[in-house]
Amino acid sequence: MHHEPSAPAPRRTAAETAPLSEPVQLPTARPKGCPFDPPRELADLREQRGIVRMRYPDGHIGWLATSHAAVRSLTADPRFSSRYELMHYPFPGMDLAEIPPAPVGDLTGIDQPEHTRYRRLLAGKFTVRRMRELTARVEQITTEHLDAMERRGPSVDLVEAYAHPVPALMICELLGVPHADRAVFQRHAATLSGVDSTREEQFAAYTALQEVVHDLVLAKRARPTDDLLSDLTTSDLTDEELAGIGSFLLAAGLDTTANMIGLGTFALLSNPEQAVALRSEPDLADQAVEELLRYLSIAHTGVRAALEDVELDGRLIRAGESVTISVQAANRDPARFADPDTLDLHRKATGHLAFGHGVHQCLGQQLARVEMRVALPALFTRFPTLRLAVPPEEVPLRVGMDVYGVHRLPVTWGA
Repeated sequence: MHHEPSAPAPRRTAAETAPLSEPVQLPTARPKGCPFDPPRELADLREQRGIVRMRYPDGHIGWLATSHAAVRSLTADPRFSSRYELMHYPFPGMDLAEIPPAPVGDLTGIDQPEHTRYRRLLAGKFTVRRMRELTARVEQITTEHLDAMERRGPSVDLVEAYAHPVPALMICELLGVPHADRAVFQRHAATLSGVDSTREEQFAAYTALQEVVHDLVLAKRARPTDDLLSDLTTSDLTDEELAGIGSFLLAAGLDTTANMIGLGTFALLSNPEQAVALRSEPDLADQAVEELLRYLSIAHTGVRAALEDVELDGRLIRAGESVTISVQAANRDPARFADPDTLDLHRKATGHLAFGHGVHQCLGQQLARVEMRVALPALFTRFPTLRLAVPPEEVPLRVGMDVYGVHRLPVTWGA
């Protein structure tokens, strides 16, 4: 039998010849009795390889990045897009065949040059100097809420009494929401993140908040005051863009910081020697905040989409493939942090990825730091006998949500 001479096989890169394991599914179940630890399977996968094949709920075969090095390089690489409509949704149980594009003003779901334009306008508004000026206001707000807790005590739901209202009022302060509107603003914000709110109630609250922000934009244009929205009315942003950015900052800044204060308190109550350190060493606050951010990694999972073929960590990621980024696995990577599963407020946790990395690194990170730096030490100093009012396993956790945390945290204090 006659054979045509075969053409020489094309040379294959190391990335293409690397053995590919069977695609995994995204692990989401946290270990029983360890509410602060990521799913154990993430550590097993990270040990095998920093980036592995992953099967998405819609059947797409993409990737999962778990090592600190892989997540860091991915988030800094402009060849990976943040546009929602290019991504596949990684979480099981939510039937999202197609993700709609980001709404106007949502910085996390867009790429440059659009992202660069918004970012440049906003970056100057979140300066360390402005945040330091807001510190005095945070101190005042936390004191008022601790006083109210003491009057109501000796037991409260810490989320409702403290963790939620402090960042809500600080966002009002930053955006310049007038005092008369703050109660309405807080009510809608509480509905939005409430465990008992129905989807319809949450949607109605979000729509109502957008209307509040839109009216606020028109008011700032007519009569500017000393706040972020007023500053932005002098830019080339349209009313729609301003309202979109205001709503985005509101949603981004409220949910995350509220859950850091709530879950951070739960973690400290579960590690009493760390709570003692925070209370007795005033200089520890900054370091403690960074370690809690690393240890808890509440914004636990992200996604990017490859815009072209990219070689990363010895893998060839093809254009169009989605890569799920496990921030919680990266922040517990023993290659980057020694003894990573231990909460140690004396650790120098610099280099953690809790605020992301690269051009999409969290804009409001300085405000979040200021709020936590004030709120957590103040809480433990005011109530040195603070403890859970229910067994730890009865604290309702925000599972299956983009931002991890606690729905409620019943606490008590005193003899």
